[in-house]
Amino acid sequence: MAVTVGCIRRFGWLGLTIVLRFSFMVINNLVAIPSYILYLILLQPLRLMDSQLFWHIEGVMFKWLLAMVSSWGWSAGYTVLEWGDDVKGISEDEAMVIANHQSTGDVCTLMMCLQDKGSVVCRMMWLMDHIFRYTNFGIVSLIHGDFFIRQGKAYRDQQLVLLKDHLEKYYRSRDRKWIVLFPEGGFLRKRRETSQAFAKKNNLPYLTHVTLPRLGAAQIILKTLGAQQENGTIAGENSVASVRKPASLQWVVDVTIGYPSANPIDIQTWILGYRPPTVIHVHYRKYPAKEVPIESEALSSWLYERFIEKEALLEHFYKTGTFPPSEGQSEAVSREMKLYPLSLLLIQSFAFVSGYLWYSVLQYLYCCLF
Repeated sequence: MAVTVGCIRRFGWLGLTIVLRFSFMVINNLVAIPSYILYLILLQPLRLMDSQLFWHIEGVMFKWLLAMVSSWGWSAGYTVLEWGDDVKGISEDEAMVIANHQSTGDVCTLMMCLQDKGSVVCRMMWLMDHIFRYTNFGIVSLIHGDFFIRQGKAYRDQQLVLLKDHLEKYYRSRDRKWIVLFPEGGFLRKRRETSQAFAKKNNLPYLTHVTLPRLGAAQIILKTLGAQQENGTIAGENSVASVRKPASLQWVVDVTIGYPSANPIDIQTWILGYRPPTVIHVHYRKYPAKEVPIESEALSSWLYERFIEKEALLEHFYKTGTFPPSEGQSEAVSREMKLYPLSLLLIQSFAFVSGYLWYSVLQYLYCCLF
């Protein structure tokens, strides 16, 4: 097949775009992440005097960093259309978010679609695979108080104990409100075959668009963060007395992420932008935490039901391009999630100005000392 001049130009432009986007991402990280760290070092006296204010400032800067990641995808034409329940009204409540997991782009998608949900991004905690600890963003997540979980049977029990300790130590002391986890425990393409074999062996539904969720982390979160049960007692408490914690988990937000043609966007695509503009569809459904069972068998059944629902939602989405109407609706209504260019520009400008200022300060101190 003959190569036309038009093809050469298109590929040349695509190659130049990829190089420019990658270069910008590297520079963006080099100025933003060290600035975030240095600002927090500078604010350590404030942490001793008023830790709540310190973690509020840290949360705002954390949100700005996630907005930068969102801008990489937004600038390539990757946008989000939202369906189902509107969760903006519960942005100040405590909530556990459970999402399906198809690729590394799922995290970027959530970073984007939660940007306009009030203070959620400032006050959220992520549960992510331990491999992310060694990425460029790992140091930020470590400071912010996210939890890195190691997968595999050999580590499972130990990781759940560590998760419980982590939640007790950091969740409320840093005024966190939302916690995000992927109960499937891995990417769809990696877990689908194992999940289907498990389902066949245990007479469970055969799923193709999601995998059967794991119980451990969700149960630890519900128990540790004290979701109030319908009988008035705190989840996990044996006492019949109505003993209440000052704060408790109020919602479980079920998030279903759908990519057109079941072709997920990975983080490389998000950064380099070599895929045509794409609309990512995100469906929300919220459940009062007090209605979610805490016992192992009942909670397993509840989680299985949610992922069976996700299977049906995604089946409908892949056939029609839309999610089905919510209960009580005659037709599905979508909402466009918006990022504001001026806000992104100001955040990026602050990052680059901060990077320059910190470089100047460190260069001055180096010259004074040496």
